[in-house]
Amino acid sequence: MTGYGKAECVIAGDKYLFEIRSLNGKNADITLKTTMIPREKETLVRQYVTDALCRGNIDLFAGVEYGASSVARKLNKDIVGDYVMQLRSLSEEKGIALEENAIMSLVLKMPDVFDTCKSKDMSEEEWNEMFGAVKSAVAALDEFRTKEGVSLRKDVLGQVDKIESYVAEVEKYEKERIDSVRERINARLEELSTAPDKDRLEQEMIFYIEKLDINEEKVRLRQHCKYFRETADNEENPGRKLGFIAQEMGREINTMGSKANHSEIQKWVVKMKDELEKIKEQTLNIL
Repeated sequence: MTGYGKAECVIAGDKYLFEIRSLNGKNADITLKTTMIPREKETLVRQYVTDALCRGNIDLFAGVEYGASSVARKLNKDIVGDYVMQLRSLSEEKGIALEENAIMSLVLKMPDVFDTCKSKDMSEEEWNEMFGAVKSAVAALDEFRTKEGVSLRKDVLGQVDKIESYVAEVEKYEKERIDSVRERINARLEELSTAPDKDRLEQEMIFYIEKLDINEEKVRLRQHCKYFRETADNEENPGRKLGFIAQEMGREINTMGSKANHSEIQKWVVKMKDELEKIKEQTLNIL
């Protein structure tokens, strides 16, 4: 979901630069950090960006380099005067000597010194030129996202593969785990010097071992991993759904850990959780 794009256009000798960036977000939260876009066109721009980028915290910036012919007539004298007075006052207050040429040089670099294009001054042809630059910046951001998405998809599916491989590692210790449980129970009974009914003991043993069985969790976890891949491959904007699937994977892993009753199995469960956290972080950046 993160990305960056920029584009520029020239209108009446002035060069406009548009930059757009996107960060993770549940919805399309669009901020136009510019006064150059006419107010009556802002809704159009917001709708276009929403349709093109779907989701994210999106900021659109614009800057302008005025041509030689437009600087003089667009100079905002009131703002220039205010900046000059502030700099003179600061110079006197701090005891810093500033020449008038230095003050003017600083003032001309300040924001809003030159009036930006107003909607009443912009023809439809000029607006179309500006809107075309906005579209190009959005397209550049979308291309950036696409390239990042290829790498992100490879990483996240690789982590799903690791989780499945860890399930196979867990299975290696299941028989050892059951035998260990039996040995501990029998050893405890010997310590108590009791002679329980063998049939009843076997029934209780089976009941206790069944409570520790993790076969269902393994089956469901593998199914979730399969569903994760299918969703990533087949849906246009799978981000939210992948996040839900990751939550379900986490439930099965946690249950497996609570039933493990074996140190080696616990180690592999911890590794599963580590990979799952990476998946959860990455799905936040998937549309």
